[in-house]
Amino acid sequence: MPMENIVLQVKNLNIEFHDHDVPERVVNHLNMELRQGEILGIVGESGSGKSMTAMAVAGLLRRHDMKTEGEIRFGGKELLHADRETLRQIQGNEIGIVFQEPMTSLNPVKRIGWQVEESLRIHRPQMSRDERFLRAIQALADVELDNPQHIYRKYPHELSGGMRQRVMIASAIICEPKLLIADEPTTALDVTIQLQIVKLLQRLNQEKQMAVLFISHDLSLVKRLCHRIIVMHDGNMVEAGDTQEIFCHPREAYTMELINAIPKLEKVM
Repeated sequence: MPMENIVLQVKNLNIEFHDHDVPERVVNHLNMELRQGEILGIVGESGSGKSMTAMAVAGLLRRHDMKTEGEIRFGGKELLHADRETLRQIQGNEIGIVFQEPMTSLNPVKRIGWQVEESLRIHRPQMSRDERFLRAIQALADVELDNPQHIYRKYPHELSGGMRQRVMIASAIICEPKLLIADEPTTALDVTIQLQIVKLLQRLNQEKQMAVLFISHDLSLVKRLCHRIIVMHDGNMVEAGDTQEIFCHPREAYTMELINAIPKLEKVM
């Protein structure tokens, strides 16, 4: 796996909510880095801080009742305290984002093709309509959707959950980002489709050499996909390291509990 350069650096990240009488720290002194061609998994229970970390990296934390400290560096730019214009130039262009529920992420009244092309209209204004069409068809083919010209003309409600998630991935990669953030992208899908999506992300990572930040509460999927893992609990990084090392020789009791909670069926799948 090529490891030439660091794509993302997070230094001493703190995220704190101030919407109650007592401030709530949801991410506490988090440090991590992600390199080109690498898949890094952040795993933990609901409320562990993993999705908040992903939102911070994506530049989507903009609340008046929230305090953030630390540094998030991407491609030489500091994102945590960047202005909106800087973030707009990066989001959907250099950083692609896939969320867990494609039905709420897709616009129900717009055709698939229009939505897949959205980032091109924003970040590649010089492209003609025909060029956008061809690039959208290629992106739909890249995510292994059969008959992409047919899918292009469909509406979201005409597609299955797995197909909609593939459309979201196509939308996220159409500008060939350096980093893809996948925040619980398989949660709403059945087990068979989950594995298909994981294999798709694996292939895209290998072919395009983009870094992937994969957020999940499902250790079995993280084990299949990720090169390295960060285990989070109550906003803290409990353990981090090579995937095989963590699964074979976990150091922390919390990590052992998560591993022991994996359904036994997973071992024979």
